[in-house]
Amino acid sequence: MTVVESPRAPASGERGSDFAKLSRRIAKAGLLDKRPGYYAVRIGLVTSLFAGSWALFAIVGDSWWQIPVAVLLAVAFAQVTLLAHDLAHGQISRSRRTSRLAGLVAGNLAVGLSYGWWMDKHTRHHANPNHEEHDPDVSPDVLIWSERQAEASRGLPRFIGRWQAFLFFPLLTLEGLNLKVSSFRALRRKTLKGRTAEGLLLSAHVLAYVGAVFLVLPPGMALVFLAVHQACYGVYLGCTFAPNHKGMPVLTAEDELDYLRRQVLTSRNVRGGSLVNTALGGLNFQIEHHLFPSMPTANLRRAQPIVRDHCRSLGVDYVECGLFESWGQALRHLHEAGRSLRGVRT
Repeated sequence: MTVVESPRAPASGERGSDFAKLSRRIAKAGLLDKRPGYYAVRIGLVTSLFAGSWALFAIVGDSWWQIPVAVLLAVAFAQVTLLAHDLAHGQISRSRRTSRLAGLVAGNLAVGLSYGWWMDKHTRHHANPNHEEHDPDVSPDVLIWSERQAEASRGLPRFIGRWQAFLFFPLLTLEGLNLKVSSFRALRRKTLKGRTAEGLLLSAHVLAYVGAVFLVLPPGMALVFLAVHQACYGVYLGCTFAPNHKGMPVLTAEDELDYLRRQVLTSRNVRGGSLVNTALGGLNFQIEHHLFPSMPTANLRRAQPIVRDHCRSLGVDYVECGLFESWGQALRHLHEAGRSLRGVRT
């Protein structure tokens, strides 16, 4: 792990908050400008991967060679989901209507994930990352993320919490199914915009997805294909999003931080080359993404040295580590959070 930390620099006389000063540097560098060429290529490649995976599924037909195809299709689903993520943040288009329509196609129709529900959930996460009371991503629904949550836990979270670090990756195999169930449950909320359209597209996805699998494969093989595909999809997404915040400080109402520190101190960047950048959809630059959610993914790498230098000048910790180390930190945090449930005293 790399932590950049240095004494606070003398005031330069530049007006505005610490984030405002950084934002001006980022804007001056043109890093908030849209990247239509980049996204045209990326959308084309992801669409080809998605369509090609289904075409390969049809060609292979009734064969156990469909298991590798299920893994490939899981990768395609995850890459479409990452595109939907960029759409939700307005990274691709300035038009909210265009982003929403494209998000409904990519999320609801293509992968069976409610775009409206996920966008609302993810927006609340960005506003208060790793905050016990306000971030839905650290709510104790199944896993617990702090000692305070462990003490208050009941039922399933309390049962799982004892050994949740060991159960984390097995539980991720159910995440794909959980996202679909949560998407349909969200349709009952009257606050969900365009519930009818969302419901119709989600239903169309399930009918087409399950129908295609059972049309091509015999029942037993079809069930195995669905299980492998959804398990790999869930693990992929979990391994993409977990390295970003898990194991970083968990905030409470007592923590009063400004915008810049709230985003930087709860986020972690993941080092790696083009392969890691492609696999994680640019979310390996999590600090830059949280500071500037609408910044196109292609610009995050260029923003990193500016953000890192600014944090250094303020004495704000800027955390980076490798992919496997980030998973290790997340698992160690989960194990420590469940310490009291195992009867272990500090």
